[in-house]
Amino acid sequence: MLIAEQVSLQPFNSFGIDATARYFLAITTEKMAQELVVMLQNDQRFLNLPVMILGGGSNILLTKDFDGLVIHNQIKGISVVSESAEEVHVQVGAGENWHELVLHAISKGWGGIENLSLIPGTVGAAPMQNIGAYGVEIKDVFVSLTAIHRQTGERVIFSNEACQFGYRQSIFKTTHKDQYIITSVTFQLKKQHEVNVSYGAIQQTLKQEGVEHPGIADVSKAVIAIRQSKLPDPAQIGNAGSFFKNPTIDQVQFDRLKVSFPDIVGYPNDTGVKVPAGWLIEHAGWKGKTLGDIGVHKNQALVLVNYGGGKGQDIYQLSEDIKQSVAEKYGIELEREVNVV
Repeated sequence: MLIAEQVSLQPFNSFGIDATARYFLAITTEKMAQELVVMLQNDQRFLNLPVMILGGGSNILLTKDFDGLVIHNQIKGISVVSESAEEVHVQVGAGENWHELVLHAISKGWGGIENLSLIPGTVGAAPMQNIGAYGVEIKDVFVSLTAIHRQTGERVIFSNEACQFGYRQSIFKTTHKDQYIITSVTFQLKKQHEVNVSYGAIQQTLKQEGVEHPGIADVSKAVIAIRQSKLPDPAQIGNAGSFFKNPTIDQVQFDRLKVSFPDIVGYPNDTGVKVPAGWLIEHAGWKGKTLGDIGVHKNQALVLVNYGGGKGQDIYQLSEDIKQSVAEKYGIELEREVNVV
């Protein structure tokens, strides 16, 4: 295996932060992942060094150089495992681009992930944080994933239940964090489509386009249009999409806030009331604020941006200031969705 040294990670993270990895290796097969485990245990260079797995780099904020080994997951491939007249099970390499998978599924007439169009990142990262948008989450179509244990090299299959999916959460962000290299993910997609247009923004966009009976391609196009209108393209402005999770508070706290802030928005869920983090950040005065090379996007307060030359540590400090501001005004603690390294 070819291991490079002193590699800039700027092309490998959507914030465009120019941090350096001491060692860098791309893996393209599951076998390479297993061989890597053996190498790490026998090569003196890596015995006490940290290891970081990178996919699309769209959910990470690099605040410093990485004094360890970065493994770039480039495992590709899309194959049909089984199918019937109603559905198809598709196994996808962890290094495949997520949005390209969505477009591929639509071209094949496979439904279920069209609402997740234009979400940046790779397939392997999708179940780690149970990506979701417009009424759909990965857990809704997820069957299983294969992963290599980073200490033993054992190949393990995780079922939907075993992943313990929650809101932007899975076992790979809690008890199994940094323990596995995900190599492939299997999805259950539908040939008989039941499109989800429950979100008003999708309904409005479809109406504007004159679409009365939407199919999966129509829903995908609507979602793409909505996301492009709100979110900056990482190729143009460095960002990692939504930086914070939407917090859930109890009904009593929400009712109390409603008295002081009548315009506050909330959506009841199983555990309380979900309050849009973007609303909180915007009404705390941060939307569109620019601080040198970094700032908060003008169209979406959830998105922190690097206009070019920004430092990861500065973006992190901005997120700290936002958290403190929201906590002081609303008594709500925001949680980062982006992984900070």
